Amino acid sequence: MEGLFKICVLVLTVSTTLGSEDASPAKLLFSKQILNKYLVEDMDVLIKYSLFNIGGSSALDVQVSDSTFSPDDFEVVGGQMKFSVDRIPPGADATHVVVLRPTKFGYFNFTAAEVSYLPSEDATEAQIGYSSEPGQGAIVPFKEYDRKFSPHLLDWVSFGVMSMPSLLLPFFLWFSSKSKYEAIMKQKK
Repeated sequence: MEGLFKICVLVLTVSTTLGSEDASPAKLLFSKQILNKYLVEDMDVLIKYSLFNIGGSSALDVQVSDSTFSPDDFEVVGGQMKFSVDRIPPGADATHVVVLRPTKFGYFNFTAAEVSYLPSEDATEAQIGYSSEPGQGAIVPFKEYDRKFSPHLLDWVSFGVMSMPSLLLPFFLWFSSKSKYEAIMKQKK
């Protein structure tokens, strides 16, 4: 009986302390990642944007924009550089992937994207934040990438053709001497 009373008092205390707290405003963690191992001219590059709400209330009217990639240097193949999410609940996340194709090679500085959102239902002023910066990356020319990673089938075929004389000539010499030896052995029997 006394144990049941202690449990009831503990439950009542916990419920009143949790119920009296005001919900903390939304706080978004925002990251920008390049998913490719190699950045190659005229090949697709995947950019992943991740938003995670660590606050106690929903983030509303989330607007993300990234002006890092100019149309002169990159072609957008899939996705959007500016996107919006209506609501991100507490403890939830949202992701967006953009597919780009670099049109030039060289070093490129990947800077942060910008996010703006309302941190609570009654907020009037938008909170502004920035993503993580992937930093500087080298975009490799396609010819150099192809030279390193292509299967080089034409090279292997030409190698096989050029090595045939050095393999076939000894084989034919051996085969002709073997045939002569077998013919002599058959005559002796």
